[in-house]
Amino acid sequence: MKKLSKYIRYYKSITAITLGLMYLAVGIRHFISPEIFVAITPPFVYFREAAVYFTGIIEIIGGALLLINKYRKKGAVLMIILLLLVFPANIYLVFSEEAQAVFQGTRTDALIRIPFQIPLILIAYWHSKQKVSRWVELFCILSFPPTIIYFLSL
Repeated sequence: MKKLSKYIRYYKSITAITLGLMYLAVGIRHFISPEIFVAITPPFVYFREAAVYFTGIIEIIGGALLLINKYRKKGAVLMIILLLLVFPANIYLVFSEEAQAVFQGTRTDALIRIPFQIPLILIAYWHSKQKVSRWVELFCILSFPPTIIYFLSL
C-alpha cells in the first residue's frame, strides 16, 4: 500500500505540472489573442477586455504556482476560484453563435466543454489538499487523462 501511495504522489505531481503548464499557456493566450476570450465573455461583464487580461494574469500566476511544489496548494486554490469565475463564459459560449464563431466551435463543442470543468475543479481541489477521500482521489486519477486529452485537442 505504501508503494501505491508513492506512485499516486508521483502521478499527482505530474498532473499538477501538466495543468500548470496548460494554465500558463492559456493565460499567455489571453494576451496574444484576447479577442477570443472577449467574445466568450458574457455581456453582463463590464470592461470585458480588462476582465480577459485580469483572468489571464490569474491563470498565469495560478499555473506558475502549480509548478512549484511549495506553492502548489495556493496555486490550486487560485485555479478553483478562477474556474468558478469563468464558468459563466462556458455557459455563454453554448448560447452565443457569435462567440462560437470567434471560438471556432459549435454549440455541441461548447456543450461538450462544460462537463470537463468539473474534473478541472476537482483536480485543483485534490492539489489544494494534502489528503482527500479515496473517491475524490480515484476520480481525479481517472478523469485527468481524458480531461487533458480533450483540452490538448482544442
